[in-house]
Amino acid sequence: MSARRILIVDDDKDLLSLLKVSLARRDFEIVTASTAEEGLAALAESRFSAVVTDLNMPNTNGIELCSRVVQNRPDTPVIVITAFGNLDTAISAIRVGAYDFLTKPFEIDALALALERALSHFSLREEVKVLRRAQESRSGRELLGESPAIERARSLIGDAARSESNVLLTGETGTGKEIAARSIHEQSTRRAGPFVAINCAAMPETMLESELFGHVKGAFTDARQARTGLVVQAQGGTLFLDEIGDMPLTLQPKLLRVLQERTVRALGADEEVPVDVRVICATHRDLESAIEDKTFRGDLFFRINVFHIDLPPLRARSGDVLLLAQHFLEHFAARAKKQVEGLSPAAAKKLLAYEWPGNIRELQNCIERAVAVARTSVLTPDDLPEKVSSYTRSHVLIAADDPSELVPMDEVERRYVLRVLEAVGGNKSMAASVLGFDRKTLYRKLASYGVK
Repeated sequence: MSARRILIVDDDKDLLSLLKVSLARRDFEIVTASTAEEGLAALAESRFSAVVTDLNMPNTNGIELCSRVVQNRPDTPVIVITAFGNLDTAISAIRVGAYDFLTKPFEIDALALALERALSHFSLREEVKVLRRAQESRSGRELLGESPAIERARSLIGDAARSESNVLLTGETGTGKEIAARSIHEQSTRRAGPFVAINCAAMPETMLESELFGHVKGAFTDARQARTGLVVQAQGGTLFLDEIGDMPLTLQPKLLRVLQERTVRALGADEEVPVDVRVICATHRDLESAIEDKTFRGDLFFRINVFHIDLPPLRARSGDVLLLAQHFLEHFAARAKKQVEGLSPAAAKKLLAYEWPGNIRELQNCIERAVAVARTSVLTPDDLPEKVSSYTRSHVLIAADDPSELVPMDEVERRYVLRVLEAVGGNKSMAASVLGFDRKTLYRKLASYGVK
């Protein structure tokens, strides 16, 4: 569609002819219709950059046409023209969504100027929408949370992004290592280059070698054509090696050479190819123990571990559990087009009590499932997976086997109240709901503990 394709609807055929010729000289592509019904049919068949309509026409008038366009094509501006211009008709047109209003007789230049303004305004509005969608999609690739542990991790990610050093991301499965890797790439000077990721534990050794380093035709039995390896595909960008701790020992020297010499040789090739890539690795394994067990090379470890970031497990950032849960809830509710808006206090309490061995990935799956089965506007414990809703901690709050820790019940309550308050990030309303108090009771208890 031309960015300047205009539909003009008017029952004055002489005026339509004049406007078509005059506006065409100003680089507009004009399509005309003599009735609102013809205009609506044209709109149903193709898209237009703007619509100009007369106000007073037989059968369907310009106000009704404008309303239909705004409802069905909200990204198409409408300019209303009439020989009976007065304040009431102007207000009616604007009220149903018209972008502008002109009274007959009008200068062609005035209409052309109104069209230029409308196209510029709606083009800018669409650009803002695109940027907002891009920002929303980026938010899915950022580490969310406000706990001190995740704040420290985000700070380190920013430091890593400003350097060219290789990065090693460690942490339990599901803590967001690939999200962190993408965040480093997108904040770095290499963000215009490719981000190429591979899971080193997801394929057998021979396939992994070919995927990483490439091969020439005939390098092995099934090599019927040459293949460019991921190291070369990441040229000018970032290569993310997930689960580097599972890379076969036989392939580690070849990766070490890539890091040391900045060159790569494909399987069966005679020459090495220079490469410019930044390598980010991730693992849930203890690589130093793997070095002792001789399943991981020490020299490779020191090459990839120039900048180390350890991502905290979800149980170490309990203040973020409800924030992340609400984020996932909004995402999955919007995707499923369901009116699910939040967590009930009882459901929030269950989420806070659970240990989350699968970390963020497990929480995300839990909320996706809960939204899918929810029957009300808030999630309840019945919506949660059974292992979450029925979970009880395997340890007690106070170690009763230590005589020094045998404390009065008031002290037990004090510690638990403060723990819940910390878990919800200091949100007193949420803490009161989880504890089953009203806000006044919580404030009174906090005051007795000397907490402001």
